[in-house]
Amino acid sequence: MSLFKGAGVALVTPFNADMSIDFPALRKLVREQIAGGTNYLVVQGTTGESPTLNSDEKKQVLETVLEENNGKLPIVYGVGGNNTLAVAENIRKVPQGVDGILSVAPYYNKPTQAGYVAHYKHLADNTDLPIILYNVPGRTGSNVLAETTLELAEVKNIVAMKEASGNMEQIMEIIRCRPEGFLVLSGDDAITLPLIAAGADGVISVVANSFPSHFSKMVTSALNGDFETARKYHYELLPVTKLLFAEGNPGGVKIALEELGWMKPDMRLPLVQVSDALKAKIIAETKKLVG
Repeated sequence: MSLFKGAGVALVTPFNADMSIDFPALRKLVREQIAGGTNYLVVQGTTGESPTLNSDEKKQVLETVLEENNGKLPIVYGVGGNNTLAVAENIRKVPQGVDGILSVAPYYNKPTQAGYVAHYKHLADNTDLPIILYNVPGRTGSNVLAETTLELAEVKNIVAMKEASGNMEQIMEIIRCRPEGFLVLSGDDAITLPLIAAGADGVISVVANSFPSHFSKMVTSALNGDFETARKYHYELLPVTKLLFAEGNPGGVKIALEELGWMKPDMRLPLVQVSDALKAKIIAETKKLVG
């Protein structure tokens, strides 16, 4: 699925000071991604603070992104959870204009590997849209093993894995054994370049929210085999990348976005803004990158 190759961005959700959604800021963010060379948009992933948005708000966010994007970039919509039947019902309600589904591995109830297979096969049976799996053990509490991913890769409309396990050996095993056409996407910004060098197909990025041009140039250069250029952008981005995740996501990237003048840094509880010391470091690195 070439639609999902390259640099995808997991869009943040901007908020006003009263915690209502800042829709003008969301529209600006979409425009900046289009102008910056981002390849596709991911709406309502964890970076979008999806656990704290109700169903009506999620619908409004998606509709706003679809309208502002106006068909320019592919749209992936995050629909996940640990209640398989409820997730399937939500997937069936996804509106026209969405090009794919990102669905996180079920969290908290910690299914077995067989449970993961059954969960995702049930989701695949409930939609014709392509599904991107999402393995993020640091958030879900358990790991989708390489052999499980490879089993699911044989399902017709399961087309990719966003891998955020940080386990290079596991990710390379998926790359080595995957069927033709199945994409492997980095879920960790800092190791996107080495993963592409190992054969991965791109990234779903947090950092690209604030630095879309730098990040898309890094990814595109790497995919084209121009690793000299890719390394240049990688090492320019690495210091700020580390800072943006130092006190959790999306607190860090929202500070960079505030510095750029694109939105306020507000987040909904239980997330709180980063410390003043970290904020100062993020602002300094942001200024280095964008002047």
